[in-house]
Amino acid sequence: MNSYKKIKIGDKAEITHTISKEDIEKFVELSGDDNKLHTDEVFASKTQYKKPVVHGMLGASFISTIIGTKLPGDGALWYSQNLEFLRPVRIGDKLSIVATVIKKIDRTKAIELQTDIFNQNKQKVTTGIAKVKVVEIKELKSEVKQINNKSALVIGGTGGIGQATCIQLAKDGFDVAIHYFKNRSKAESIRKHLKKTGNTSVIVSGDIVSSSDVEEIRDKSIRTFGNISVIVNCSAISLSNISFQNLKWEDMQAHYDANIKGSFNLLKIFGPMMIKDGFGKYIALTSLATEKPNMQWSHYITSKTALSGFIKALAFELAPKGIRINLVSPGMVDTPLIADIPEKVRLLSAAQTPLRTLATAEDVAGAISFLASDKSNYLTGETIRVNGGQFMI
Repeated sequence: MNSYKKIKIGDKAEITHTISKEDIEKFVELSGDDNKLHTDEVFASKTQYKKPVVHGMLGASFISTIIGTKLPGDGALWYSQNLEFLRPVRIGDKLSIVATVIKKIDRTKAIELQTDIFNQNKQKVTTGIAKVKVVEIKELKSEVKQINNKSALVIGGTGGIGQATCIQLAKDGFDVAIHYFKNRSKAESIRKHLKKTGNTSVIVSGDIVSSSDVEEIRDKSIRTFGNISVIVNCSAISLSNISFQNLKWEDMQAHYDANIKGSFNLLKIFGPMMIKDGFGKYIALTSLATEKPNMQWSHYITSKTALSGFIKALAFELAPKGIRINLVSPGMVDTPLIADIPEKVRLLSAAQTPLRTLATAEDVAGAISFLASDKSNYLTGETIRVNGGQFMI
């Protein structure tokens, strides 16, 4: 939380949220406002608005989010707000909620915030003034959660390997931030499972290719746990067979973004916190295909090979700061990601493995568990291969 003394006129905070149909349904369930202009496409089509209009207070509710989590943060008491709804908001709009300090009231230790909401076209849709009392906590130091070196963020936590990793790290005693990009229901299911272990967990969401999304992931994780000491990047994008003749640079760029830019953003944004703590671990997934290439996978293999170079370079640079950076390289893993691969190909891959079977997600999670533990504290810049012996060095 920002103390009243540290807050300055002109201080600004911003969050973003893309409005979904699920948001509308939840708001209706909570508020009871099922006005057909908001919920019925046929009804809305007969009005001047043509399409359903999002509840004004749904968008405005994110002003509460920015006040409660950003400016001033924990302990803020929001006691006054005026609003003007300037434009309709639609499902699919990406809202940017901006709060700016415009006045400080020393007598009551309150602040006034200019609160504006913009859509993806930079059009202002809502505006108003908020008044917020900044609650001071005298015993703040004794109540702040101490740094916990057993807190992990699992990016792509709803995938096959990601889910197994969340479960394994919870068994290892970690509090876990479960990241998802699209599948919130799966994230909630995993969190429900982790509750049985007695560990704290939190769900975070965002596109790691977006630095602002990663900042939101960081802020929510840290607000819950105090810090994050281990980041495991299990994110993946769909992989299609594309011959070089049909390959477009956009195909290459998509994999560079997912594998390089995603890791770049995570390390860039979480790195300063780890450096300050003098400890941190980053674990990412590469692939057997970088050492045993497949046909028509040049976009995937190139990006994963580049990831290996990126990881080694940063492992060397950040090691003196106490940060360990390593890779886990699975072969073909029996997860939903390979559900569309023909059975013949899967059987052939298993037959080429000395262990005569495909890896499970739990096998990969076991290697990640080792790298996340204190047992691996003298390893950095390494690649642990989980391929059943298909490639040995």
